Amino acid sequence: MKKCKCAIGRKLGKFFLKLGGIFVAINAVLFIVFFFDLDGKLLFNVVEPFLKKHYDNMERKDVLQEDYDLDKFPKYKY
Repeated sequence: MKKCKCAIGRKLGKFFLKLGGIFVAINAVLFIVFFFDLDGKLLFNVVEPFLKKHYDNMERKDVLQEDYDLDKFPKYKY
């Protein structure tokens, strides 16, 4: 079998080779993230403390201070 001497064939071959290499690299990175659970660790160590800090400082209504009547539904005020 002869090698293609046309420039388009070689350029197309190099393009697909680079595309395949990029695909393999992306798969390797995604496997590492999955294998070591890096997304869960990021959520647990970075996002969750930020959300706790934000939502623990929110002002909330104290439901224990409201009167409770059996015949009436409470009025929820926030």
